[in-house]
Amino acid sequence: MEFFRIRKDIPFMRYALVFNVISLLTFLLAVLFLFSRGLHLSVEFTGGTLIELHYAQAADMEKVRTGLDKAGFTDVSVQRFGSSRDVLVRLPLKAEQNTAQIGESVIQALDAEAPGATLRRVEFVGPQVGKELAENGAMALLVVIIGIVLYLAFRFEWRFSVSAIIANLHDVIIILGFFAFFQWEFSLSVLAAVLAVLGYSVNESVVVFDRVRETFKKTRGLGTSEVLDHAITSTISRTIITHGSTQMMVLSMLVFGGETLYYFALALTIGICFGIYSSVLVASPLVMWLGVSREQFVRPKKQIPGANEDGAVV
Repeated sequence: MEFFRIRKDIPFMRYALVFNVISLLTFLLAVLFLFSRGLHLSVEFTGGTLIELHYAQAADMEKVRTGLDKAGFTDVSVQRFGSSRDVLVRLPLKAEQNTAQIGESVIQALDAEAPGATLRRVEFVGPQVGKELAENGAMALLVVIIGIVLYLAFRFEWRFSVSAIIANLHDVIIILGFFAFFQWEFSLSVLAAVLAVLGYSVNESVVVFDRVRETFKKTRGLGTSEVLDHAITSTISRTIITHGSTQMMVLSMLVFGGETLYYFALALTIGICFGIYSSVLVASPLVMWLGVSREQFVRPKKQIPGANEDGAVV
């Protein structure tokens, strides 16, 4: 399906070096922010207190957050739990905190802004649990990356595999760099968004690489840069349709999804934008510089002994 078709190929590869220098600088800045600032990990990773509240009617989440803010509770995560009347409050880990007392403090803080809350349970999540979640999350990310590498290795030639995985890691590091620089909360939902971006980005790379392979097989007389330009240009309509519709859904979550989905949608928004960029202006130039050529896709014709160039037997 295409809304439009560009007849003349856009010379993307002419500016490949400029865009890759920009990508490298952005990547290094992201790495710098990750090491200097670090990620602002949520309660799931650092440990803290989980408090489940129940209301007789639908809870007003904004009033719950306002009441906790006025009481001096910082870095609090508030979300619905099971139904509109159940609320789950996550408080960060603090030294010498008493689990029973902190539950009562939350109820007292809500009496002014969102009264009527009943304390269901108070649980302490230790830092050991948070450490296990962090390790499991990192392992999940590693498994996804290995899976993508293996898939691309079987699907394409090794040059495409290397280029695609570098482009995908570029997207992941950029997302983490944004969260480190602005100190946005990094939670399990954000980790899920990062894993989703990995799959989303590699899909765009596969579409472009498929067209590159097809163009090499069907077209003669084009150089590698021209083939890449043609492949990218011919898939632009599909890219706009796919990414445009996905981005509209993600932006709706970002604007209307509330605090619970905000950082999840924000990570997806950054990942989608950089996923398009990396597939076109990171992965494709890397393929070109790694030396991909038509000879790697077209098998040479077998010469039959005793036949001339026209195929006639002498």
